[in-house]
Amino acid sequence: MNLQNYTIPESGEIFDTLLEHKNIKIIRIVSSDKLEEKEYCQAEDEWVIVLEGEATLVVNNEKRHLGKGDSLFIPAHTNHRVLTAKSGTLWLAVHIG
Repeated sequence: MNLQNYTIPESGEIFDTLLEHKNIKIIRIVSSDKLEEKEYCQAEDEWVIVLEGEATLVVNNEKRHLGKGDSLFIPAHTNHRVLTAKSGTLWLAVHIG
């Protein structure tokens, strides 16, 4: 799979699992600029990095803006959601459980 070969969704986000091994899962996420209000709270730790684009998240009621190259560690059982994203924002998410 080529990481840069993807389609931008008209709305929401597309999640593609790139690797799943033991306690690690690596997911490619492609965001549109039309997002649904969805809160996440996983049982595993998550590290995300924005490879292209930009987005604003709320993590534990605190706004965080991420641009190209920015990363964020989200501990397990932490409420978070994406408020806004530029169409075509490309992320890598690493779940460690």
